[in-house]
Amino acid sequence: MKFYASEGVHSIFTHGFMSFAAVCMIVACLLIMGSFSLVAVNLEHMLGQLEEENEFLAYVDETLPEEEVAALEAKLAALPNVSSVSFTTKEQAKEDYISSYEMSDNFDLFEQLPDEVFRDRYSIHVTDIEQMGQTVELVKQVQGVADTSAMLEIAEGFVVVRNVAGGVALILVAILLIISLFIIANTIKLATFSRREEIAIMKMVGATNAFIRWPFVFEGLILGLTGALVAFFFQWGVYQMIVAAIVQAQGTGLIVLIPYGQMALRVLLVFLGTGFLIGVGGSLVAIRKFLQV
Repeated sequence: MKFYASEGVHSIFTHGFMSFAAVCMIVACLLIMGSFSLVAVNLEHMLGQLEEENEFLAYVDETLPEEEVAALEAKLAALPNVSSVSFTTKEQAKEDYISSYEMSDNFDLFEQLPDEVFRDRYSIHVTDIEQMGQTVELVKQVQGVADTSAMLEIAEGFVVVRNVAGGVALILVAILLIISLFIIANTIKLATFSRREEIAIMKMVGATNAFIRWPFVFEGLILGLTGALVAFFFQWGVYQMIVAAIVQAQGTGLIVLIPYGQMALRVLLVFLGTGFLIGVGGSLVAIRKFLQV
C-alpha cells in the first residue's frame, strides 16, 4: 500500500496540469451541488420557522364555569399533535385587537367595543402542520370549546411549498452528482490516456490488473479529497458573502439564514464522502478500458 500511495502521489505531480484540471472540476461540481443543497436546507429552515408561528384558536364556551375553563387547558394539551397551549382572556383579546388598529382612522370606534364582543380563547400550536386539519377536528370535539378559527389554506400552502422545494432540490442534487461523476471520469480518462502505453507495457511484463489499478485509485482518492477540502472552504467563503449581502440589503430579519458554522461539520463530511466517491469511482471507470490489453 505504501508503494501504491507513493506511485499515486508521484503520478499527480508528473501529470500536474491534468491533476489540476481534475481538482478544479471536482471543486466546481461540489460547489454547485453544495449551493443547491444549502438553499434547500435554508428554505426548509425558514418554512419550519413559519410553521412554528402558525397556530389556531379555540374559543371557550361562555357558559363554562371558571374552574372548568382552567381545566380545559390540560385537555387541549393532551390531544395528539398539540405542542403548546396558551390562554388569553377576552379583555386581553380586546387590547390586542385594538392595538393592531391604533393607526386606523376608525380607532375610536374600535376602542368603544364592549368586552362581550370577544371571548376567552386558547392559542394552540401544532407539532406537525400536515395534521393541523385533524387536530382542529379533535379540538372541536372537546367539551367546553364553542368554536375554532384556523387558517388551514395557509397551513396547506406551507406544506406544498416545503415538499416541492425539497423534491426539486433532491432531484437537482442527484442529477448534478451523476453529471459530476461523468465529467470527472472523463477528465481522469484523459489523464490515463497519456499513460496507455505505460499500462500496456506493464501488462505485457506480467503485472496484474490490481497492481496497475491501485496507484490510479490512490491518485483519484487524493484528487477527490483535495477537491473536497478546497470546495469546502470556497463554499464557506461564498456562503458568508451571501449572508452579509442579505443582511445589508434587508432592513428587517425576514430572511434568516442558518450560520455556516452550525452546518460546517455535516457539509465537510458530505463533501469528503462525495469527493471520495467521485475520485475513486472516476478512476476505476477511467482505467477499466485501458486494462483490456
